[in-house]
Amino acid sequence: MAITLSTTDRKARPKSTRRARSAPPPASVSSAIRTLEIESEGLRALSAAVAGPLGDPVVRAVEMLKKARGRVIVTGIGKSGHVGQKLAATFASTGTPASFVHPSEASHGDLGMIGRDDVILALSWSGETVELKNILTFSRRFAVPLIAVTSRRDSALGRAADIVLELPRIKEACPHGLAPTTSTTIQLALGDALAIALLEAKGFTAEKFKDFHPGGSLGAQLKFVSDVMHPAESLPLASEDTPMSEAILIMTQRSFGCLGVVDSRNRLVGIITDGDLRRHMGGKLMAARAGDIMTRKPKTIKLGAMASAALEMLNSSRITALFVVDRAKPVGIVHVHDLLRMGVV
Repeated sequence: MAITLSTTDRKARPKSTRRARSAPPPASVSSAIRTLEIESEGLRALSAAVAGPLGDPVVRAVEMLKKARGRVIVTGIGKSGHVGQKLAATFASTGTPASFVHPSEASHGDLGMIGRDDVILALSWSGETVELKNILTFSRRFAVPLIAVTSRRDSALGRAADIVLELPRIKEACPHGLAPTTSTTIQLALGDALAIALLEAKGFTAEKFKDFHPGGSLGAQLKFVSDVMHPAESLPLASEDTPMSEAILIMTQRSFGCLGVVDSRNRLVGIITDGDLRRHMGGKLMAARAGDIMTRKPKTIKLGAMASAALEMLNSSRITALFVVDRAKPVGIVHVHDLLRMGVV
């Protein structure tokens, strides 16, 4: 017996072609997005402040830090202290000697770590941090320049400071408005901005940066071509008049998969690769000269270039070796395997 559905039953059954509504994101995802948006608003407010009233104090702070003959003494407690430790490390790694002094330890002898030639950078959101009192007193007594990073210019820290970097009063990402979140984000961002502005003002180069970062993947990225190249005595080189029978022997002995061709003034004028040999394979190859087979105007890299730049050139050109030149003369060769082995990425 056939079974029929009522109109109500047919309406209740969802159509197979009807798209299911997308489920709302989990509460944790919504919370994370809200936090990021609130902190982003804080950074935008800080950027607007630096473009406006905070600009002049930032300029004066960078000048004060640049002229300091001693170190940058960063201080703060709680979350501001954690930010301060990071900023001290950032200053130190970008060419400005810096140390973090804990305000509580300062009251028990560490004030002796602060000299008259130093500059103190004190972080406190409220500017009323009790633990900073002895450092502020020491700063004023011995005329040690003091830069305050605070949200209240009229606070104890703000009134004591030579320069006040007044942060915009923004909303914390914490729903209770208690846990330092947006406030520490903009503290850190302003500190980074000072460090980078100071780096640029001092003309701190990548080569100097390398001196402070010799290890790890960052150290590898900061290596120069001169650090990784094979020296001149190991180069596969031949003159334009070299017979190909001899040129192929040099290529085989040096094992770089290429041969540099130089003119009478030892300038690199061409290159012969395994691909060039394959393209000219035939009975006349051995009778030819290197100048007949070579590819002119080969890709090269200068002696003072970064190793990462060499790797980028090798990858983009789809080659495995690159001659290093100094005033058009070959002084080394870089192979892609050497770069990868050293961790250059």
